[in-house]
Amino acid sequence: MESNRTKLIELLSNHSDTYVSGESLSKQLGISRSAIWKHMNELKKVGYQIEAVRNKGYRITGVPSELSASSLQWGLSTNWLGKNLIHHKSIDSTQFSGHDLAREDAPHGTVIIADHQTKGRGRLKRQWHSEDKHGLWFTVILRPTSLEPKDANQLTLVAAVALVETFRHLGLDVKIKWPNDVFSRGFKLTGILTEMQAEQDQIEYILLGIGMNINQEREHFPEELRDKVTSLKIETGKANDLAHVFHEVAQRLEEKYDTFIKEGFQPIKREWEQHAYRLNEWLTIKTKDSFQAKFVGIQHDGALLIEDEYGKQTALYSAEIYW
Repeated sequence: MESNRTKLIELLSNHSDTYVSGESLSKQLGISRSAIWKHMNELKKVGYQIEAVRNKGYRITGVPSELSASSLQWGLSTNWLGKNLIHHKSIDSTQFSGHDLAREDAPHGTVIIADHQTKGRGRLKRQWHSEDKHGLWFTVILRPTSLEPKDANQLTLVAAVALVETFRHLGLDVKIKWPNDVFSRGFKLTGILTEMQAEQDQIEYILLGIGMNINQEREHFPEELRDKVTSLKIETGKANDLAHVFHEVAQRLEEKYDTFIKEGFQPIKREWEQHAYRLNEWLTIKTKDSFQAKFVGIQHDGALLIEDEYGKQTALYSAEIYW
């Protein structure tokens, strides 16, 4: 259940260009005007700028520069994603916390986000560099009731399409490398990690972990990564408000997830292939051995679809691709 302070922020953000009376807020939240005043003072303590005018009411004129649960929810226009949001200054991994919270029945759409991760990780247990405040590192708890466990990995591709749309809206043309990375000019910009807990044919929960490089300069990355990764700021030359970027990706992720649940994977597949990196090119594929093959798309279930020199197509569910 949302806290009164979260609901208060949502009400004020929906009327950011006008004042909302204390009486109106009191009625909508079911609490006293004195309690409203106390909440306003607490919001000021965490960096909100609030105008209070007699006979008019309250209006938020500025939000905190530091990320917090309240600043991230201020202006968030999603229906369910992020309505329950937990922010950490520092944590080992938002995925670890996501498992704990999911086992404690955290609701669908819960977001765990951190300024700093000490044990951030990606696919195949690789380390993900997320030890600064210049990116977005978060996990979303999903509880799909109509999705079969065998289709859970498709959510990685759903998220990738949402991320592509987000970056394009922010002025950057990006591509998707199968299965879980978003690239710009051949440099890794974002990673996605999907983990699932299921019993027989029933999904208990899915964790969708996303790491986004946003405001890093080249020197912020470890030396061994500088020729492999990039950030939105490096690519566009502009710094970005992290809360705004989170709002953009949350909105698109919710939209793509809802489309996927209602209409299946086919609409997502079409969009994914439109943004696929090195589509219809010959690549090095590594499974147990390495070999050359042409990348021709993804299968109806999200598997990598490749073609050999004789035109024979094969679907791969686990592989690494290189160029």
